[in-house]
Amino acid sequence: MYTGAALLARSRGVGRLDKWWKCRKAYRIWRIRIKLKSYDHNLVDKSAEKIAKTVRSTGAVVTGPLPLPTEKKIFTVLRSPFVNKKAREQFQLCTHKRLMDIYTSSSKTVDALSKLDLPSGVEVEIKA
Repeated sequence: MYTGAALLARSRGVGRLDKWWKCRKAYRIWRIRIKLKSYDHNLVDKSAEKIAKTVRSTGAVVTGPLPLPTEKKIFTVLRSPFVNKKAREQFQLCTHKRLMDIYTSSSKTVDALSKLDLPSGVEVEIKA
């Protein structure tokens, strides 16, 4: 007879989930995930192509660049400082994002990525 936390864990199937996770970790395929962000979509696309070309030359497999949803920030400003409350102006700031995954990477791939020169307007986030 199960009581307390054991009963709750048993009813939710935590034991099966734990076994699945251990099995998944044993056969895990290592990947490098790269996220690119910029306000200019041309810079993001050119940087993604440059990364893909460099990684493919080292023999690794690349998936992407996958376009992620564009984040839009809209700012509303009054046109005049004192009168005409109804007269407003709106400005928009778009952040374009791309996602790339690199599989079967080697030390040559990591060296090539670290030596790669990208434009200054692109933010690169790398997760291993």
